[in-house]
Amino acid sequence: MEKVFDFDSSPDAYTADAAVLCCFDERIRHAVQKFLSRREILHPDMVVVAGGAKTLASPRNDFERDFILEQLRMSILLHKTTRAILMSHSDCATYGGLAAFGGNRQREAEHHRQELQRAAELVRARFPGIEVETYFVTFEGVFSTSGTIKKVA
Repeated sequence: MEKVFDFDSSPDAYTADAAVLCCFDERIRHAVQKFLSRREILHPDMVVVAGGAKTLASPRNDFERDFILEQLRMSILLHKTTRAILMSHSDCATYGGLAAFGGNRQREAEHHRQELQRAAELVRARFPGIEVETYFVTFEGVFSTSGTIKKVA
């Protein structure tokens, strides 16, 4: 085997600050990373898939939902996480984009709020005692849909 990139990473075990479920859309990646950093979530177990929290709230099939629940279970088991952060975002292609809401950002946001609530209820039911936070990411910022988090600078 030939080393093609030199990088030092700690081999030490860690406790995850949170298991984070979000979409793989590149347009939101920077906002998600900055948001987590400002929340001092420095050791997240990232679950990054098309649609993010949609995979729990309204999955295409049972396999999709079961896979995500297994990832959360593994984060809890292996990295002792006690918090799940569920995210969805504006103009997400798995929902049909903003066009699916007739271009109405308020309708879109309300739909995502309901989806995130449904996803959070599923996670709480499956993993009693886990703290669940939900966020809707737009191109202007990150919005709490659980109403329990104060603004971060």
